[in-house]
Amino acid sequence: MGMKTLSLLGVAALALALGGCASTPPEKQAPQAPQAPQAPQAPQASNAPRGGGYYLDDGPEANPPGNLDAVPDAVPRREPLNATANRTYVALGTTYTPQTTLRHYSKVGLASWYGRRFQGKKTSSGERYDMYAMTAAHPTLPIPSYARVTSLETGKSVVVRINDRGPFHSKRIIDLSYTAAHKLGYLKKGSARVRVESIDPDADVAQVEAPQDAQAKAPQNGIYLQVGAFSRADNARQLRDRLQRSLGIDAGQASVIVDGRLHRVQLGPYASDDAAQSARERVRERLDLNAVLVRRD
Repeated sequence: MGMKTLSLLGVAALALALGGCASTPPEKQAPQAPQAPQAPQAPQASNAPRGGGYYLDDGPEANPPGNLDAVPDAVPRREPLNATANRTYVALGTTYTPQTTLRHYSKVGLASWYGRRFQGKKTSSGERYDMYAMTAAHPTLPIPSYARVTSLETGKSVVVRINDRGPFHSKRIIDLSYTAAHKLGYLKKGSARVRVESIDPDADVAQVEAPQDAQAKAPQNGIYLQVGAFSRADNARQLRDRLQRSLGIDAGQASVIVDGRLHRVQLGPYASDDAAQSARERVRERLDLNAVLVRRD
């Protein structure tokens, strides 16, 4: 397996980003006269109050979409691996050897996120980075592959698609997209302790398609609040049960709606928009979750 080494320019950029995510390796340049090696500058973090906190000049866009809580998790599926993105490489003096087969991975550590600074730039997979998609960067998980990321502080969980490399920082294990970090609730903090678990697409799809939940319902007309959407039925059930306990509501008022491969956790139906908005405030106050009003006619 060939090894690629990031250029000094790439290393400097990575150092300034304090472990930021890798784009595709820089193009080879014409040879230059040898120069004395220089140590990378000390990493710098942004002090701006806009969130992130780990990447210079990074953060959200001026007017991010207002419906990010409704963005569904990535849906695991079997995809061919990217040969270029899964080669051994060197970043900031450390050698990384990505997995080239799908096998079990589970690790606890810090998750950070990246946003506006990288928006539209090429990821290691060659795809353009979309800060509003459910994606992530990881040093060694296969590209592409899927992982479940769970906040150890809140218990919230998301499923993301790995399509980039990074973060290259000893204390961080994954870089989430802006939206994925938003859904886990750590945008302003900049980082959170999480558990990262690889996903076997075949096993995940089998679980999603199996009729495991007697309370999984077909959509009915009315006004509802959508609190989450998951590819796994067990994650949806956990949130539904948490809503029932925290809000003191009957089982029939919190439902798992099966929509293709997604399991949507919804509250309702409500008699009016006002009643739904009142319930939305209760969800925000008691669980720190942003529910989205949905109407089915």
